[in-house]
Amino acid sequence: MTIAAIELFYLRAPIDEPVVSSIGRFTARQSLLVRLGAEDGAHGWGEIWCNFPEWGGAHRARLVEQTLGAWYLGRPSDDPPALWAAARTAFHRIMIQSGEWGPVHQCMAGIDCALWDLVARRRGLPLAAVLAGDTPDPARRTLPAYASGINPGDPVAQMQRAREAGYRAFKLKLGFERDDRNLDAMTAALGPGELLMVDVNQGYDTPTARARLPRLAERGVAWIEEPIAADAPIDDWRALAALSAVPLAGGENLTDEKAFELMGAEAIFGIVQPDVAKWGGLSAGLRIARRALAQGRRYCPHYLGGAVGLLHSAHLLAAAGGDGLLEIDCNPNPLREELLDLAPLDREGRFVLSDAPGSGPEPDAATLERFTESHFTVR
Repeated sequence: MTIAAIELFYLRAPIDEPVVSSIGRFTARQSLLVRLGAEDGAHGWGEIWCNFPEWGGAHRARLVEQTLGAWYLGRPSDDPPALWAAARTAFHRIMIQSGEWGPVHQCMAGIDCALWDLVARRRGLPLAAVLAGDTPDPARRTLPAYASGINPGDPVAQMQRAREAGYRAFKLKLGFERDDRNLDAMTAALGPGELLMVDVNQGYDTPTARARLPRLAERGVAWIEEPIAADAPIDDWRALAALSAVPLAGGENLTDEKAFELMGAEAIFGIVQPDVAKWGGLSAGLRIARRALAQGRRYCPHYLGGAVGLLHSAHLLAAAGGDGLLEIDCNPNPLREELLDLAPLDREGRFVLSDAPGSGPEPDAATLERFTESHFTVR
């Protein structure tokens, strides 16, 4: 039962209101979907991270079609961790030569997720059950979620819309001149039992972060995400972790398992946030999540893409356990809202997982066709 084909669907959907962070802004949502097919007819879906810059998905689609995809053909389809490790070795020189460390790892991650989905669909089990060793906690079919990606323009209005959708926890983007004003407004607008987190998107240098962290803690935020560059000197991270009265969060921009081990051993991240579509897929993501929980950290997967990757992120959180929150982008995104039939949050603001095989529902064919800008098949 070997891999017979890799299909790539590059989707793009213009949006009326740009998504803004300290990294930049984009006026369209994009998604690069992978449909992996095996010789026995089994298939699985994955999503390759490509949300920034706006044309990033087209580049990654070509990278798989022209350079990486052929390597997977004819290889076993029943052992995702082994295939992920073999791919990392096989593509190492390509990454050195091209300098494409991020895009190659992102392609590997999406293909890894698709392979796990294939395995689960073939076995007729939910993805979370396969990841957990077929013994998932039934209570983990519902996951606490938070509204992410709240922009600096009118955050209270965006928070209210998210609240009406069922959310009880919210994350504000920082790194702008209006940070204090936005924080004060959102803190004042919080209701009983609601949480506020902040995400700096690596927007501060270390001196600025040292000055800002105590002031953020005074507002009672639940965590402070990526206050400085992910690759800043470890001594800078140590100093901030020691200074902050609030847990630091990060992991979406770490690109090596050793980096996660170091941040965990140093007790720098209280909240560990790998992204299944960006690095490591489900194979490395599951190891990182379990290690974080064993170290007493909180595992809250990072995710800010389309519907397929969101489901993989949710199934991994369900399989890993713990009390982590599921990140759901609250900005409009047709590639999340229309592509799959996702259940709304329940009355407690929890995301409800399907018990269907694999990650759940198939992408809607009409929506897939409407938003697909390019389609490639490697076979």
